[in-house]
Amino acid sequence: MEKFEFCFEGETKRLDSFLADNMDLTRSAVQKLLEGENVTVNGILQGKNYKLKNNDKVIVNVPNPEPLEITAENIPLDIVYEDEFLLVVNKPKGMVVHPAPGNYSGTLVNALMYHCKDSLSGINGVLRPGIVHRIDKDTSGLLIVAKNDLAHNHLAAQIKEHSFTREYEAVVIGTPKANEGLIELPIGRHPVKRKQMAVTYTNSKPAKTKYRVLQAGDGLTHVRLTLFTGRTHQIRVHMAALGHPVAGDQIYGRAGAKYKKLCGQCLHAKKIGFIHPATNKYIEFESKLPDYFVDFLKEQGFNGDF
Repeated sequence: MEKFEFCFEGETKRLDSFLADNMDLTRSAVQKLLEGENVTVNGILQGKNYKLKNNDKVIVNVPNPEPLEITAENIPLDIVYEDEFLLVVNKPKGMVVHPAPGNYSGTLVNALMYHCKDSLSGINGVLRPGIVHRIDKDTSGLLIVAKNDLAHNHLAAQIKEHSFTREYEAVVIGTPKANEGLIELPIGRHPVKRKQMAVTYTNSKPAKTKYRVLQAGDGLTHVRLTLFTGRTHQIRVHMAALGHPVAGDQIYGRAGAKYKKLCGQCLHAKKIGFIHPATNKYIEFESKLPDYFVDFLKEQGFNGDF
């Protein structure tokens, strides 16, 4: 067990926000620490809503990571880059990133555990070792994985500061009025459909996406998208809010026979760039559009060297 001590200085602030800011942890990781009775303020156990006051003494006991119980599986990986600190993987469409109830095999994490053995960060716990950020099951493309906690914290801080480069390409329904634009609409849980996200001004977070039209076709448009924030389903929600959902999106899109063969949204994480946690140098990687994406473009009459 590792112990951290803080002395709070300043105006009042919620305990969970303070810990997330000062320990480079996600809100969910902080919540687990609090629920596990691992945090005291002035010697008294406190919950997330506690408001810190000037000179409050905060002690956090971080339990040792639980032993991994997910099975390592010899699943081929498309590794774009790898060193002792991290690797960048080109995830295929249809692969789930990490195990979840009812789906404990065949995921990217199962494959990573076989490939990396014990060299994966444990910050996100048993089910998500090494996973710094995610992309959806039916989104293909580049994903960064941390091999140790130092790299994980460094990369997570960049995501929090929105200093990551993340570019996607998609095919969307219809054609936006402007060839490029900036979508700044907050995203939170759907007020009724709790498993979905939505543009909402209640219990939401700021979200910012830039789009640029690459080629307009007959009822469809090939676009490039840049993420400035990383909210769940951000691109899919923002493009649907703009009136141009991603083709094949079975949650936020429109039903249509011509999109069924996509088996999910036509969305690819094409480029990723970040400061390397060991060298402090910026590195960037780009992947080609996968076959399913290129085939769909050609079938819909798009031209060019994809």
